This record gives sequence, structure tokens and C-alpha cells, in this order.
Amino acid sequence: MVQTLTALEAAALLGSQRVDVVDVRDEREWVTGHLAGSRLVPLDQLRADPDAALSRDSIVLFVCAKGVRSLTAAKLAERLGYTAIYNLEGGTTQWARAGLPLVTEHRVAA
Repeated sequence: MVQTLTALEAAALLGSQRVDVVDVRDEREWVTGHLAGSRLVPLDQLRADPDAALSRDSIVLFVCAKGVRSLTAAKLAERLGYTAIYNLEGGTTQWARAGLPLVTEHRVAA
């Protein structure tokens, strides 16, 4: 069953357990701000080969900008038999509104 967590609940989970944070946005969105320790697996890539992107032994927290794509990803994982699945309600938007930090990528022009 997919469990939806508020930003504060997700932060508590991340502070208490080892969690695979999977951000399903595209790279352009990801570089503007993502959860520390998250990894980028765009939703289309996840749909194409979920078993290559996920570990059945991990607790997985899916993240996107507003919680819609991450819920889609979480439901896909649930249908495939993954069990420890969480969705970040409101995505990175609510995470930031809760005053929690996002990591941004700084690109250097070539």
C-alpha cells in the first residue's frame, strides 16, 4: 500500500531510517532543487524499466514537484509488488514551504 506523507512526516522518516529517495521529475526540474540524497529517475525512465531503477529491499520515497507524478510512480511500484512505498504529498513545493532544505545544482558555463 502506498503511504502518502507530509513534508514533516517524510523528513522524520528520512531522519530515522535508510530511505531511497527517488525524484521522478525531469533533469531540468531536478537541478532547481531536490531533497538531499535523492536520485533522479524521471518517470518515463521508471516506467520503461522499474526493476532496474528500484530495489525491492529498500524503503522508497517518491518525490516530484507537487506529488502527482510521484504518486503515479508509487502506484506503479505497488502494482509490481514493491511493498515499502511512500509518496511525498505536495512534492518539493510543500517540502520548501515547510521550511525544509532543497539542494540546488550550480552549473558552470563552458
